[in-house]
Amino acid sequence: MKSRYLFFSVLLLALCLMPACKIGKAYVKPRMELPQWQDSTQQVADSSSLAYVEWWDIYSDTLLQNLIQTTLENNKDMLVAAARIEELAAMKRVDFSKLFPKIDGRVYTDLEAENYGGKGFTYDWEPGVKLMATWELDVWGNLRWANEKSKAELLGSIENRRNLQISLIAQVAQAYFELMALDSELRIVNQTLNARQEGVRLAKVRFEGGLTSETSYQQAQLELARTATLIPDLKGKISKKENEIALLAGEFPHEIQRASMGNQIFLPEGLPVGLSSELLERRPDVRAAEQELIAANAAVGVAYTNMFPRIALTGHFGIESNEFVNLIRSPYGYFLGNLVTPLFEMGKNRAMWKAKQAAYEQTLHSYEKQVLVAFKETYDAIVDYNNSQEIYESRLKLEQSAYTTMNLAGLQYINGYINYLDVLDAQRTYFDAQLSLNNAILGKQLALIKLYKALGGGW
Repeated sequence: MKSRYLFFSVLLLALCLMPACKIGKAYVKPRMELPQWQDSTQQVADSSSLAYVEWWDIYSDTLLQNLIQTTLENNKDMLVAAARIEELAAMKRVDFSKLFPKIDGRVYTDLEAENYGGKGFTYDWEPGVKLMATWELDVWGNLRWANEKSKAELLGSIENRRNLQISLIAQVAQAYFELMALDSELRIVNQTLNARQEGVRLAKVRFEGGLTSETSYQQAQLELARTATLIPDLKGKISKKENEIALLAGEFPHEIQRASMGNQIFLPEGLPVGLSSELLERRPDVRAAEQELIAANAAVGVAYTNMFPRIALTGHFGIESNEFVNLIRSPYGYFLGNLVTPLFEMGKNRAMWKAKQAAYEQTLHSYEKQVLVAFKETYDAIVDYNNSQEIYESRLKLEQSAYTTMNLAGLQYINGYINYLDVLDAQRTYFDAQLSLNNAILGKQLALIKLYKALGGGW
């Protein structure tokens, strides 16, 4: 009876101590003086942000939406990230289970043969059934620190997967718009090539009619050949861009269905007047960095509590008898308590604790750097976003002026007011202006993608 009271007393004491003691420094989020973005060029009443808009609302092109959805489902890096989450979820369960007693069962039989004095063997057969319970009392919080560490690692892997999702959406959208821009550039080159062919025909007629010299005719042929050399290179770039998109989507190289770029740009009218610092803190890469910091702090707690004694309770309960008929009527049991404490390990545990503290400092500085990177990327994205519209409008005016100048030069050449070299110069200017406008259209799309990614939206 006394042993029974002693067992329950120890058990009650353990239950009281477990939630009370957790030695070590609890995690405190680092305080950083975060700036507040203000942009006087944007005067938008709507306080909504791209960070709170889903990607399918940003990219209204259904072909692009389907491509992004396929990528999120089939991309190999996404599948690896999902498997990593499952792994860490299982490992967290392992660490959590260590907080509770462990019970094992054993069914056995012993057969002992003895031959004392050479008088012949005697056999002693003894079957038995055992239940073995072991429980390490988490008096100092060692197991709870380990559980907190595994939890932070799991949450960090989830944030890393979200960050990968945003990156993949941005990569696919960027590659898609770049592919559309290449298509548009190829279309511009083909149109220019047709104009060059017409120019060669006209120059030949005027040369054969004695109206111009052979130099103008040869110059027209030179421009035609120069323009034709651009087509193979563009076709190669288009094929490589399609292969890049197929790889992101987890597929073998194939032709990518896409729309024409045109001049329709899916951009909001502007940004909110103020961009709060809390908005950047929801970026998954910053959140993942913080979870790494929490895990590093928990690792310090594990190393620190390893320097204290550890208490384990063991109990065996079972039935055992050398006669099978008496097996049920032969119970037995015993209870054992172990206290193991480090006495002399040549400073190993203290050195490990200091190492984990240094690792925490490294992770802290990495977290602070990630916050700085987040602000830098967002500031850059906002600058590009604000400038993209101005660049587009200026290049649109340039393209329109170059088109008018080219038509006027053609009429003047036909009427004999200018030579053919002036016409070619006007055509080159218009060709360059078309390509520049095409790049400006692409730049507006890429500015939106960059801003969307920098704000950590859509997850």
